[in-house]
Amino acid sequence: MIAASKLKRAQDATLASRPYVEKLSTLVSDIADRIDEKNYHPYMKMQAETGKTLIIALSPDKGLCGGLVTNLLKEFFKVSDTHKNAEYVVFGKKLEGQVSKLPNEVLATFQFGTTLPSFDVVYPLTELINEYYLGKKVDSVQVLYTDFASIFSQKPTVSQLLPVSITKSDEEDDEQHHSFSLFEPGVQTMLPELLKHYLEMKLYQYFLESFVSEQAARMIAMQNATSNAKDIITDLRLEYNKTRQAKITSELLDITGTKRQEGTEL
Repeated sequence: MIAASKLKRAQDATLASRPYVEKLSTLVSDIADRIDEKNYHPYMKMQAETGKTLIIALSPDKGLCGGLVTNLLKEFFKVSDTHKNAEYVVFGKKLEGQVSKLPNEVLATFQFGTTLPSFDVVYPLTELINEYYLGKKVDSVQVLYTDFASIFSQKPTVSQLLPVSITKSDEEDDEQHHSFSLFEPGVQTMLPELLKHYLEMKLYQYFLESFVSEQAARMIAMQNATSNAKDIITDLRLEYNKTRQAKITSELLDITGTKRQEGTEL
């Protein structure tokens, strides 16, 4: 019941912010089409200097949410095998213990929390990302989180946050699209603030997806546990009644058998 009450609010917040984040992604790609690659913001440039990846892992603080944690751990082990040189920032106690066993450096650990994440959670994280990515201490930033497909389906996912993925349109569509759009102030002026906001919103969306997935998985798991408990109670009650009836029948047979024996003796 607690998970169900949290789920509704979390689901509304997650689904409401998705179109906004998708539109931001489209807008960033649109702007990227208008500038030369040499003028790209550092968030948009590929780097291959350190061979290191910063991985931000999001997990629940508590269990009792079915196979969500197990599936998340499986995906985490795949990521850790792929990125031997990774550095980690971990949210949630369920992954904290596993990450601490690795020889990799853990930059920071945080509690994920049991309430709907507030937007403030992204600010210290963006500062850490800027320090390591813009400082060229890592070549890329990836996020391990649980994607919310539906109440009955949540999938552990690894998404690349930086460098920003740019989808180039073909020349014909590009010219037609550019003729209908105008940016004020200029593209170069607005790009840094736009990318900063894009980064913050993408991070917050990952938190929302993880939180609503946790609540959905927990609600289904507890509902199944309740149904199984009721089935066990029903079976045990039936077994109890059978045993009780058999005992009563046995006692009646003993009583009637004793009386018949006494009558025969008389």
